[in-house]
Amino acid sequence: MTTYKEIHGTDIEVVASDPSNPVVGEVWYNTTTQQLKGYRQVMGNAWSTGGNLNTARWNLGAAGTQTSSLAFGGASNGAAGASAEKYNGSTWTAVASLNTGRQNAGSAGADNTAALVFGGNEPNLAITENWNGSSWTEVADLNTARRQVGGVGTNTSALAIGGGALPATKLASVESWNGSAWTEVGDLNTAREYMGTSGADNTSALAFGGDAPPATAVTELYNGTSWFTVNSLNTARSRISGDTGTATSALMFGGSAAPRQQTESWNGANWTETSDMNQGRQYHAGSAANNTAGLALGGVVSPADYTALASSEEWNAGITVGAWVTGGTGNTARGNLAGAGTQTAALSFGGYTTTLQALTESYNGTAWAEVNDMNTARNNLGGSGADNTAALVFGGQATPGPTGATELWNGYVWAEVNDLNTVRRFLGGAGTSTATITAGGSPNLAIAETWNGTSWTEVGDLNTGRSSNGGVTGSTTAALIFGGSSPYTGATETWNGSAWTEVNDMSTARNNIAGFGTQTASLAAGGQTPTRVNNVESWNGTTWVNVEFLPTPTERAAGAGTQTAGLVSFGTGTAASFEWYGDGKLTDIITTS
Repeated sequence: MTTYKEIHGTDIEVVASDPSNPVVGEVWYNTTTQQLKGYRQVMGNAWSTGGNLNTARWNLGAAGTQTSSLAFGGASNGAAGASAEKYNGSTWTAVASLNTGRQNAGSAGADNTAALVFGGNEPNLAITENWNGSSWTEVADLNTARRQVGGVGTNTSALAIGGGALPATKLASVESWNGSAWTEVGDLNTAREYMGTSGADNTSALAFGGDAPPATAVTELYNGTSWFTVNSLNTARSRISGDTGTATSALMFGGSAAPRQQTESWNGANWTETSDMNQGRQYHAGSAANNTAGLALGGVVSPADYTALASSEEWNAGITVGAWVTGGTGNTARGNLAGAGTQTAALSFGGYTTTLQALTESYNGTAWAEVNDMNTARNNLGGSGADNTAALVFGGQATPGPTGATELWNGYVWAEVNDLNTVRRFLGGAGTSTATITAGGSPNLAIAETWNGTSWTEVGDLNTGRSSNGGVTGSTTAALIFGGSSPYTGATETWNGSAWTEVNDMSTARNNIAGFGTQTASLAAGGQTPTRVNNVESWNGTTWVNVEFLPTPTERAAGAGTQTAGLVSFGTGTAASFEWYGDGKLTDIITTS
C-alpha cells in the first residue's frame, strides 16, 4: 500500500467517483468514499519456459546469455558426453562436439560464438578447449586437474575456481586464463566444489554456495588479487548453476538444498530471494550476463531421480506482471465449492464445512452477500455463468452419493432443470447459464457434456480422464481443461467444438485448482501437489508461464473472471477472496502516513 509521503508533490484530483480509465501514477481523492487513491503498475520477476535441449543432460557446461547460449558435455545415460548445442533465444541447434567428452567441467564465455571449457570428469581432467563459433580446439591444460569446478569470464580472460580432485579432495586453488596459459592466483577462503560462480573476466568474480562439505551458503568476492568473504546466500546449497552474471549482478537458482526451485539475486552487496523456477533442478547449468536476464538448462529433479532434463527456463527481471489484492471476506468458510461470474459480479455456491452445503453468496466487487440456497446441498460440483445474475450448477457429491442434478440461477432463486447424462462428482465446467461445457469427474472420467440451455448432450471424450476439480475455462466451442486427477496431473487439453487435443502441460502438476479465463487466455490458481500450494500459472494459448503467487496457499476454491481480472474465493478452511489484476495495474488506497 502506497503512503502519502511516497507521493508527496503529486497533483491530487478531487472527484466524486473513481476515474473509469486512470493512468499509471494518477492520484485522486474520492469525496463519496472519502478515500485517497492512486493507480500503480506492479513490476516483478518471473521464469518462463524456454526451448528444450536436443539432448537431455545433467552435469553439463554452459556459457553465454539468455539469448545466445552454448551447452556442452554432461551426462545423459551415465556416461560423459561430448555433444554441444547453441541457443538463439528460442531454439537449440546441434553444433560441433567437444574433442574430449566430459561432465562437471568449468566453463566461460560471453555468448554462443566464443567459449572455454576446462577440467571435469573422473578421474580429473586438466584438458582445456576453446570454442571459436564453429569448432573446439585443445589449448593449454590447467595446472591442477579438477572436476566440479567453477568457471567465469570469457574465452580469453577466465577463472577456474575450486572444485574437487581425487581422492575426495575439495580444492581452494584458483587459476587465471589469459587467452594462452593458466596461472595460479589467490586461493578461496573456503575450499569447495559444486559451487555457483559469476564474473565477467579474470579480474573480478563471485563464488557462492557449493559443497565444502556440507552444503554451504558462503559467498566470496574476488578483486583480481584476493578473495573476501561477503554476505551469504539465504539458503545453503550445492550443485548450483555457474557463470550467471558479474561480481556485482548475479543470479543463483536451483541446487541440492530444498527448495530446489529457489532463485536468489545478487546486487553487489546482498542476496535477495525472488520468484522460484518452474522446475526444481540440480546438476544443471546457467547462462546470464547479469541478474536481469538468465537461462537455466538441463539437470535432474532430485537425488532420487537422475533422469536427465532437456527443459530450459528463461529469467526476466522487472517485467510487468499481475498482482493479487485481498478482496471481501465471505460469510461462511468452506471448500470444495464452485464459482461463476466476473471479478466484480461473482457467485460462489455449494461446498463443505462439516456438512454438505447449499449456500450461495454473491460478490459485487467489494463485499459478499448471502442469497438463496441451492435446492440440493453438495460439494465437489461444477459451475458456470457470465455473472452473478445467471449461473448453472451441476453434478457433485450429494446425499447419499454422486448426483447429476442441475440447477439454474436467475439472479434470485435456483430452479431444478434436466440432469447430467452421467452422474458424477469432482468435475469442472465453463461457459454461461445457457451454453456450458463440463468434462471429467470421479473416478478419473474422460466424459464431456455440453448444455444448450435445456438439456445435456455427450460430446467427444478427453484424451486424459481426470477428476478432483481440474480447471475448465472457455466456452462450448473453444474450451481448455487443465490439471486435476488423482493423484494429480499437469495435462492440458483444448476443445475446438468437436474434439480434444493435448497441448503443453502446466509447470506444476496439481488438482483442486481455481481456474478462469478462455481457451487462449486462462489462469490456474492454487491447488494441491499433494500439499496445498499458492502457485499461479497463466496460459497464453500455447504455453503456461508462472506469474505472481497467491497471497496464501489455497485449494478447493472457486474461480471467476478473466485472465486479466479474476477472483479466487473461499477454499478449504477459509472465507477469504483474492482479486487478480493481470495487467499489473491496480488502484491502491493511500494511507496518510
